[in-house]
Amino acid sequence: MKESGASQGQSASELISKRIAELGDWRGETLARVRKLIEEADPAAVEELKWVKPSSPGTPVWSHDGIICTGESYKSVVKLTFARGASLEDPAGLFNSSLEGNARRAIDIHEGENVDESAFKTLVRQAFALNSSGKSKPSKKAKS
Repeated sequence: MKESGASQGQSASELISKRIAELGDWRGETLARVRKLIEEADPAAVEELKWVKPSSPGTPVWSHDGIICTGESYKSVVKLTFARGASLEDPAGLFNSSLEGNARRAIDIHEGENVDESAFKTLVRQAFALNSSGKSKPSKKAKS
């Protein structure tokens, strides 16, 4: 997996690994598992740590031609928000949060819950494909 957003001499991947270790409980294990699934589904995805501020260690973000999803940890849930989730097919019904919006959809994972790995990887692949299809690329004929 590629990485972006290095800070203080550490890469984004190193900072995300550090954050996962600091959680030290089921939330860290869940983020680590999801991170592995994203890498398996899209080895070219880029890891970034965004929205870092003094009051927040930042949010892990996985991108490929745009944001695929973010991974946030709260006291009782790990939330995976797909930036363009409303445009993705979800036959397995993984999306269970942020269902009212026009763009985003999220998967809330509570302690003891498991995500259907195959369905999750399919969502990641769909998100990447959607990002790639929506990206405007200059036409070869446009050069003059």
